[in-house]
Amino acid sequence: MNVEIIALNRMAFGLRQGELDAFRALGNTDDARLNAYIEQQLQPNNILDTECDNKLTQAGFTTLGKPLTQLWAEHYADNKKEYSFRIAPIAETRKATILRAVYSKRQLQEVLADFWHNHFNVFGWEGYAQHVWAHYDRDCIRAYIFGNFRQMLEAIATSPAMLYYLDNYRNSRGGPNENWARELIELHTLGAENYLGVKPQNEVPGYSSGAPVGYVDGDVYEATRCFTGWRVNDSTYEKDVTNTGTFLYYDAWHDRFQKIVMGRNLPPDQSQLKDGRDVLDILAAHPGTGRFVCRKLCRRLIGDNPPDRVVNEAAATFTAQKDAPDQLRQVYRVILKSPEFKQTWGDKIKRPFDFAMSMLRAINTDITFQDDGFFWNYDALGQSMFARRPPDGYPDVKEAWTNTTSILQRWRLTTTVLGGSIKGFSTKIVEQTPTNVTTPNQLTDFWIDRILGRAMDNANDRAEVVRLIAQGKGNDVALTSAQITERAPRAVELILMSPDFQLK
Repeated sequence: MNVEIIALNRMAFGLRQGELDAFRALGNTDDARLNAYIEQQLQPNNILDTECDNKLTQAGFTTLGKPLTQLWAEHYADNKKEYSFRIAPIAETRKATILRAVYSKRQLQEVLADFWHNHFNVFGWEGYAQHVWAHYDRDCIRAYIFGNFRQMLEAIATSPAMLYYLDNYRNSRGGPNENWARELIELHTLGAENYLGVKPQNEVPGYSSGAPVGYVDGDVYEATRCFTGWRVNDSTYEKDVTNTGTFLYYDAWHDRFQKIVMGRNLPPDQSQLKDGRDVLDILAAHPGTGRFVCRKLCRRLIGDNPPDRVVNEAAATFTAQKDAPDQLRQVYRVILKSPEFKQTWGDKIKRPFDFAMSMLRAINTDITFQDDGFFWNYDALGQSMFARRPPDGYPDVKEAWTNTTSILQRWRLTTTVLGGSIKGFSTKIVEQTPTNVTTPNQLTDFWIDRILGRAMDNANDRAEVVRLIAQGKGNDVALTSAQITERAPRAVELILMSPDFQLK
């Protein structure tokens, strides 16, 4: 597979008109073009993104730039406001995410925003989260995409969205709640692959030297104690605190006694926040975290069965650069410039969000949100945005998304968009087709090249598209304008539902 097709389907949400030509203009060889594209995408702030910026401005969003305290005061604390106003922060972020995924030239940034939202999954439609979601997306995820994992980890740990979702907002020495500590270790850092069961902490290999190879339940319990008193500034229950929605270290709830986490002794009566921050330091620096996080990144960017060589090389960079302000950018570079990245194709199927965004990009959909009609149709695919209830995030392997229902709903969404049934979503397939493209063969080849950027892998699949357009009247017979109007959108649907378009 050509490197430009690989890059634009895995570093981006698929091909959009003009972007394949722009990629090919980046150099004289495949390697030169790929390296130039990687470096370009790794520095998103240097990419002029006028079209996307204009779309966001035209949408008239009012919450995306509000600081946390304003979001809290206006959308959470003032519960007399209309429900639609109170949830505007998550409703607008959801729409802005669609616009960025479709229109932004900073495509790797959008792919990685989706990755990190999934990694640090929060069910966004309840509790504090929906009212302050613009803050979680902007200040906890997007602010650190190309930065430092440890810094991102603390931003997540102190966000009202995560504090509420995993119950740390009520974690106290009198009633410890382990939800946050367990998922912090099991899902966000070391991963279940480094879980060694219920054995005593001092029986874990490496414990005596302060470098245990993995974690046990005792580490979770001790970490829980370290995060007691990490909560939200919400005066609903305690009147001696403010009501700003910001992070609050509530000393009265903190367990001040000695703890032992991952072979490290944390002495009693440490200064404010130090117990929790020590845990974050320990976890972010552990080699197991590098391997776990980099395996997930390779699974997203390369294939469902990520190659160990790349995982290990990326993990070594992750750990060695744990204090670097651009640690994650360095890790992405290792993965994207690996031979395996450009040599692997078809090991993944697009998840519903990937499919929907690549479909909208491929047919150059003009989007001006007028209601939630798109989401009413999209949600049936099984990957509703910011709505995964379990903390593990949506699965990222093809087996999860190749069932009959998932594929059927993709077709329904495609038909609905192309049929013009969603307000504000316009495709105009006929208008995008050159006037000199009139025969079934010409229509088929034009739209295959436009959507896929290459020939179909299976000649029989192309033949099916031709057959749909020709309807037995000849593959090289010019069609009338009425016939093109009727058949071109249906042919585009068929190409979008082909195996070639589903894979990446």
